[in-house]
Formats: sequence, structure tokens, C-alpha cells
Amino acid sequence: MKKFVLALAFGKLLLLTVFTAFVFSSCQTASLSSIETAPTPPPRANVNGSDDAINRPVSEAYTGDLSIFEDENRAKNLQIDRVMDILQIKEGKSVADLGAGSGWFTTRAAKRVGEKGKVFAVEINQEYINHINDRAKRENFTNIQTVLGTEDDPKLAASSVDAVLILKTYHEIGQPVKVLRNIRKSLKKDALVGIIDKNGKGDDHGIDKEKVVEEAKRAGFVLKEEFDFTKPDGMDYFLVFRATK
Repeated sequence: MKKFVLALAFGKLLLLTVFTAFVFSSCQTASLSSIETAPTPPPRANVNGSDDAINRPVSEAYTGDLSIFEDENRAKNLQIDRVMDILQIKEGKSVADLGAGSGWFTTRAAKRVGEKGKVFAVEINQEYINHINDRAKRENFTNIQTVLGTEDDPKLAASSVDAVLILKTYHEIGQPVKVLRNIRKSLKKDALVGIIDKNGKGDDHGIDKEKVVEEAKRAGFVLKEEFDFTKPDGMDYFLVFRATK
């Protein structure tokens, strides 16, 4: 009789153990299943209220011989004095040359603004920065300051410039909306931003002007004027923007 009772008790204990293991295993599986099928949280909203990303190709930045920017006919073909007149670049003003390259426009703007003015030569290429520094010293320009920017920020001080020119460089800017937003912060009251480029797909060293206008609008600019007198130098348009109020 005692053996029967012990066997019965042992059977109940074994059954309870099996049942407990089954329940634990089922709960664990359900828990894992809920983790694996949980919905992905939505992306964080852009703090600026809009997306700075662009959906188009971008040209590779030029890193070659700087002498190609020094063609003797370039000033005439671009009508660079007329460009500076339109951007209201005159004595005592501060100007930013974005994508300054060899300093071709930098030195011409420096002559225009004089000793009381300032020209910021902005580049992301340290070798070009060194070249412009050497050129400014050699040609006795004391009103040129080089600025090593980044791909999304020209690193210009707030409210520091009266005019900006982006000459044959916009199609190489990988984050143009961010760059333009940062330029906007650096502008003084009534400052103007000029962009000279040619129509293209983005990766062929050109960018359609409609795309430039659209990206500038996203960055807080409005198109003020446009010209095509730069065509003799292979450039299709000269766009002039001002910041929206």
C-alpha cells in the first residue's frame, strides 16, 4: 500500500513538473514573438520642419590644376565687373567667394572692396587654401581671409557678409540646402547671393537652374533676378537670391 501511495505521489509530482515547463516555454515563446513582430518606431521629425536631403546626382569636386581658372578671357566672358555691380559689391563691403579655387574671383573682389572691405575665400580643399594664402601674400592683398569650410558649412561668422558668389561650384556641393541655410545665417541685412552655373543633370558639372531655385527656396531664399550674359564662358545662368523675411 505504501509503495502505491509513493508511486502515485511521484506521478503527480512528475506531471506537475512537465506542466510547469510547458507553461514557462509557452510564455517565453509568446514573449519572443511579441518582440520580433513589434512595429518599428516612426523616424524622428526634422527639427527644421523640412528635409535637407536632395534626391539628385552631384558632381565630383575638382581637385586638379588650378591654372585652368586663370584664362585671360575669363573676366571678359563672364563680365565679372557686371556681376559684382549686380551683387552690389563695392568699396568697404564684405564678400564671400564660395568654392574659391585659385582665388581668381577672390582677388578681383578684393580690389573692388578695397582696404576697408573684406573677402572671405571659402574652400574645403586645404591645398587650395594654401594656394590662395600664398597668392594673397605675393600680390599684397591684406583684405583676403581664407576659410576652411566643410561639405555642409562654409564656416562664416553670423551676419558677416554683404554678398556671396558661388561661381561654377554649386553642382559640386553635396549638401546644398544645408550649405545655403548656413550661408543665410552669415548674411547681413539686404545681402545678396549669386550663383553662376550651367544646366545639367548634377553629375555632369552642371545643374538645371530650376533645381537650384527649388533648393534655395527650401533653404529660405527667394529668386530676385536672373541673367544669361555669362554664356560666352559656357555658363547658362546667373541667379541672384535674397533671404526671405
